[in-house]
Amino acid sequence: MTDMSDLRGSDLKHCPQCGRALPVSEFHRNARRPDGLAFYCKQCAAERSEASRRKRGVKEQRRASEPVPEGSKWCPDCEEVKPLVDFARTKASKSGYHTYCRPCHNARGREAKQRLYGGTREYHLRHRYGITDAEAKELLAEQGGVCAICGAPDPQHVDHDHRTGWVRGILCFNCNGGLGQFRDSPAYLAEAITYLKGTTWQRTLIHPGVYRISSPTRGRPPSRSS
Repeated sequence: MTDMSDLRGSDLKHCPQCGRALPVSEFHRNARRPDGLAFYCKQCAAERSEASRRKRGVKEQRRASEPVPEGSKWCPDCEEVKPLVDFARTKASKSGYHTYCRPCHNARGREAKQRLYGGTREYHLRHRYGITDAEAKELLAEQGGVCAICGAPDPQHVDHDHRTGWVRGILCFNCNGGLGQFRDSPAYLAEAITYLKGTTWQRTLIHPGVYRISSPTRGRPPSRSS
């Protein structure tokens, strides 16, 4: 065992794990400690970290059996070396890329959503709108199983107030997209109704089975040459 008194004033530091006196460069920086260095040397710190991961049930990280060429990356799931363009970018990693290639990364995401939420739709509804699939089905049942606007059967799109996040109903693709295009503005929608009434042939019921056809009050008919 190295005498700590021999290390004072030197560029060496004693590691209590392996008992070696090592250069300070072999220790990670730690501003919270008096000497500004980690308690254990880098090697011992890595071994302790790995042992802790195994104890917590985290599987050992797999590594490529051969050197990976520059501009490429090895995927631990499919065990293939692929160009970096096959890996999604992320700021959470030192390399700037996700650990797994895009197909494997997506497959892991689908598996996690199925395991934790019972499916992709449940995950999407909870994270996007704060409701469950059961609540969405209940809301659709209250609407009679049809779009809340046009009455189309089996609508799939959750409509919500973009300002408050409040879920308003279940709409078909066209109605949901239409509200979005009009920016949820009652004023714009009212103007659109006025516009349509003034530019579209109108059919008015005057007697049972008898209609009056009114021509548009504005607009221009198609050219005879068209």
